[in-house]
Amino acid sequence: MDLDATARRRWFGGIVLFAALAMLLVGETLLKGRLAGFSFLIYWLVCFALTTLAIIIAFLDVRALQRRIHQEQRELLETTLKKIEREAKNKPSGKANEE
Repeated sequence: MDLDATARRRWFGGIVLFAALAMLLVGETLLKGRLAGFSFLIYWLVCFALTTLAIIIAFLDVRALQRRIHQEQRELLETTLKKIEREAKNKPSGKANEE
């Protein structure tokens, strides 16, 4: 299964977000009284880092999507202009029809 860059980015972002959510749930339920001191700090820093990474991936995805939309709009404009130019060349001139 070969995924394009968008699919890989979205899968990675989803996995990272799921991991952060799982850490949040486990930290607030199963590990609530067990984490103390340095382990508490490290655990929640990792959870925060995963959340931050998910946000960064989301911003990168939005930027890539905007870039792709801009490219598609440019291509659509170019092909439309070429089509209009081609039709104008193939259309008989109005003066020849009048005579």
